[in-house]
Amino acid sequence: MGGDRAGGGGARRGEAWDAILLDRMLPGLDGLTLLQSLRGAGDRTPALVLSALADVDERIRGLRAGGDDYLAKPFVLAELAARIEALLRRPADTRETILRVGSLEIDLIGGTGRRGSRDLDLLPRELTLLEYLMRRPGQVVTRALLFEEVWNYRFTPKSNLIDVHLGRLRRKLEAAGEPPVIHSVRGIGVTLIPDD
Repeated sequence: MGGDRAGGGGARRGEAWDAILLDRMLPGLDGLTLLQSLRGAGDRTPALVLSALADVDERIRGLRAGGDDYLAKPFVLAELAARIEALLRRPADTRETILRVGSLEIDLIGGTGRRGSRDLDLLPRELTLLEYLMRRPGQVVTRALLFEEVWNYRFTPKSNLIDVHLGRLRRKLEAAGEPPVIHSVRGIGVTLIPDD
């Protein structure tokens, strides 16, 4: 999807592309092997995998290899175009795997976090919650939105689930006496304010 860069024998190494359209059955090479190689080299370009292998296990393999979407053959060209448009609409920051906000850093692939030089022992839900807040520094996030986006609830349960997780996360972030970065906004929700 790189405009006129697609001519002249294809992409050159290091060239940036908007999206990758990848067939599973490349001559002499499994497309997923190529995709895994790209992901291993740090290429986060959104990728749509095309394949005649349509069963669920193969689709799962394609997504786990680094595909952002998977379209089985035969397909209608209008659907292919719509899926490419959807990939290109995704904000670029959702493809980042290492986030840094102030002294905080999280590695989404490794599942690790740090504050300054100190490692954070984060549980998976705490990491997801921190990621959500780090992608919106300074923005006030309501509890209802956290239930929907972090817990995938389409309703607001009558529980202190969010407060419990926020409390644990705050204690881990401030364990060495650091100033707070997650602040409550009375009657609304919470916000993450970078510390530097």
